[in-house]
Amino acid sequence: MSDNASNNVLDDAPLSSFHKRLALFSSGGPFLDGYVLSIIGVAMVQASPALQMTPAEEGLVGASALIGIFFGGFLGGWLTDIFGRHLLFTLDLIAIIGLSVAQAFVNDVMWLIVLRLLIGVAVGADYPIATSLLAEFAPRKYRGPLLGFFVTMWFVGAAVAYIVGQFLLSTPEGWRWMLASAAVPGVIIVLCRIGTPESPRWLLNKGREDEANAVMVKVFGPGASVAELDEEVRENLNVGALIRSGYGKRMLFITLFWTFSIVPLFAIYAFGPKILGALQLGEGVEHVGSAVITVMFLVGCVVSLLLVNRMGRRPLLIHSFLWAGLAMLLLGLFPTAPSSVIMALFIAYAVFIGGSQILQWIYPNELFPTEIRGSAVGLASSLSRIGAAVGTYLVPLSLTGLGIGPTMIIGAVITLAGAGVSLLWAPETKGLTLQQAASLPAPKAKRAPSPRPRPST
Repeated sequence: MSDNASNNVLDDAPLSSFHKRLALFSSGGPFLDGYVLSIIGVAMVQASPALQMTPAEEGLVGASALIGIFFGGFLGGWLTDIFGRHLLFTLDLIAIIGLSVAQAFVNDVMWLIVLRLLIGVAVGADYPIATSLLAEFAPRKYRGPLLGFFVTMWFVGAAVAYIVGQFLLSTPEGWRWMLASAAVPGVIIVLCRIGTPESPRWLLNKGREDEANAVMVKVFGPGASVAELDEEVRENLNVGALIRSGYGKRMLFITLFWTFSIVPLFAIYAFGPKILGALQLGEGVEHVGSAVITVMFLVGCVVSLLLVNRMGRRPLLIHSFLWAGLAMLLLGLFPTAPSSVIMALFIAYAVFIGGSQILQWIYPNELFPTEIRGSAVGLASSLSRIGAAVGTYLVPLSLTGLGIGPTMIIGAVITLAGAGVSLLWAPETKGLTLQQAASLPAPKAKRAPSPRPRPST
């Protein structure tokens, strides 16, 4: 905790059962995201021949949800800053449930692409809604681990998807059941989210002080009041105005590091079995290998959660990109190495990239004020998905046209570029209140020029 930090009931509250429940229920969105984006990798084994997909159509099916997240992230962020976090907290998941079930009835690849595009919109909308709500309730001491927990749940959802997909592969038309199965956890998460209170920071920002105080008392007990919160920017500014006022560099940093982090990762998830198959690991090993790598992604996130408050945000991000990029580079340089070496390098990549994954949700929520937090997170999420969607679409084409080695080298270059961006721009927000982390540093005073000495006469 910084020495000059002021105490208030939100930032310095002890970690309570409320915080834990909110973190768990909020992370249901990333769980579903990991599930729907990963289950398609297994489902494509059956769906591609069943729907007679071309490589280009396979790429579109894999990328369509990411394209949807591009639109959903910005839309959800904009809506949650206008209408609040609570209302949209369940509506977006209800949409995911209905659309997931609809996938079971498609008989044309274009309908599958459309439905997955809409699922992506709903998933993307949940990101800024849920993370803004959690960030605005979380104590500063636990804010990093709680927000990082979101990405951990993404990998839990991905791991569950691979298990479910492997189980359903032996079922006739199992791919239909796989794609519809996301509705089951969706219903559970919606029921758990019912009754979640609105963010008192958002209510106060909208001038609804009585409602904000009522939430404070309900959550933190008698005597809790929004009067204890730090003063924040409360002008009628939109995202564009704040970017022009100095937040543009932060938005650029977040968008770039987020993009460089997820482009190789999403490609691996959408086409994990196909990539491992291209490495010729052996009959059936690609599905088991995908599940193992998913578990290692989860391990990497858990390790990073334990380190984020010890190492700090900046060093964790730099090291994450650097070592993960080197592991992927070795995969590209030695694609014919023994299976044990290939799996070891994939595991190294999965563990090391965990730091950049958890910081995708920590940094954006810490670096922008309450008034536009949802919009800023949504915009960063949307912009990062452009590269992810393009990368995912190009994976099957790259595997066919360039081969596995060059494809992995391209992924390594992208990952190492993330290390460069982080080295240049990553700030340190460990121990700061939400208001302190979101504030721009004071401009440095210009030094007055030294007076010129008078010539001696």
